[in-house]
Amino acid sequence: MISDSFDKRQSYWNVTAETYDQIFPDTLIGQTQRSVVWRQIERVFQPGQRILEINCGTGIDAVHLAERGIHVLACDLSPRMIELAIRRSIQSNTTNLTQFRVLPTERISQLIGEGHFDGALSNFSGLNCVENLSLVAHNLGELLRPSASAIICMAGRIAPLQVAWYLAHGHVKQAMRRLCCSTDDSRIRVHFPTVRAIARSFAPKFRLRQWQGIGVAVPPSCMEPLAQRFPLLLKMLQRADDYLAPCPILRGFADCVLLHFERLSI
Repeated sequence: MISDSFDKRQSYWNVTAETYDQIFPDTLIGQTQRSVVWRQIERVFQPGQRILEINCGTGIDAVHLAERGIHVLACDLSPRMIELAIRRSIQSNTTNLTQFRVLPTERISQLIGEGHFDGALSNFSGLNCVENLSLVAHNLGELLRPSASAIICMAGRIAPLQVAWYLAHGHVKQAMRRLCCSTDDSRIRVHFPTVRAIARSFAPKFRLRQWQGIGVAVPPSCMEPLAQRFPLLLKMLQRADDYLAPCPILRGFADCVLLHFERLSI
């Protein structure tokens, strides 16, 4: 059963890899949301450090870090995603700082023994797709140095703009999918834990230092047609997000949440 689930997920992401960049990273909303994560990792991760990225996709974040002098070992369960990530690294001349490996997030314990990392990154909902978040957090704890940072971006539990958009278009099931805690269809199972639940999963090896919303005012990716039609409005909403994202209560209604964990010395 576990093998069947893994094969299904790997097949899904292999197919998705062919159009993944066009679906989200290359969109106006995708670029706007990613810029928030990049500002954070540029503050936290420093040149010369060795960073582990899990669910790296097509290597966008790995290459961005490498261009800033950071060594990155980036992993993904999809061989096709890794192929595209390697191609991106070659095109950007960052192969001396990047390594890519086909390795599911649930199996990162295989890296134990290869030396400790100075930090970890999981961007845009990869951890929403794992069945045992506590196990992943435990393994990350074994791989990171004490006081190392883990920057985690996950899909939020409540996204009012997404709900409103899908309801306006008559897609009730899509509108309610996050409120159901998890969804399961023929393609992939996705979980939507609360920030409190995520923090519990990362304890006791990690403590949550801070977190913010990504997409409080900036709309979710399903609203890309509006972003394309009103790009100036999107820029205004991005500026509003800079103020709203860290605000208590409001940050919990964002499309994604960005969490900064610290590895504890225990």
